[in-house]
Amino acid sequence: MKRIWAPWRMEYITSEKKPGKGGCFLCDSGDDDASLVLVRKPAAFIIMNRYPYSNGHVMVAPTRHIARIEEFTDTELLEMMSLVRTISTVLKEELSIDGLNVGINMGKAAGAGLEEHLHIHVVPRWFGDTNFMPITGETKVISEHLYDTYKKLKGKLVEKVG
Repeated sequence: MKRIWAPWRMEYITSEKKPGKGGCFLCDSGDDDASLVLVRKPAAFIIMNRYPYSNGHVMVAPTRHIARIEEFTDTELLEMMSLVRTISTVLKEELSIDGLNVGINMGKAAGAGLEEHLHIHVVPRWFGDTNFMPITGETKVISEHLYDTYKKLKGKLVEKVG
């Protein structure tokens, strides 16, 4: 049996589940701190991934609930890419990353877990960050508590974005 210590999950497990806008966790992110929203602009925002591929994994999403890139306005596209640039800088400064994976999964066939609200994944990477755990143990290791990373990144983003 495999065990991974993830104490932040207990809050989710024991919390009251509220019906929201079609069950979209991006639209339901009303309380920014509780939802791990790092920064919010008029057309887009950055939110931490509660189930990260690696420490510091965030998503940049439009404020509007839209699924297709062709539906985006120029303002939404520009604000989202501006936030990708900003969070990339912050991740380099705060987490000493060696690289980033930046990507969009459009549609279930492309691996989208949330097809209805398009978002951009920004995943920090370090040399040597892949080891035997995901391959032989089917387990990912996250090196810092989710809320510690949130506080660190949010503080830096407030300085940069306001």
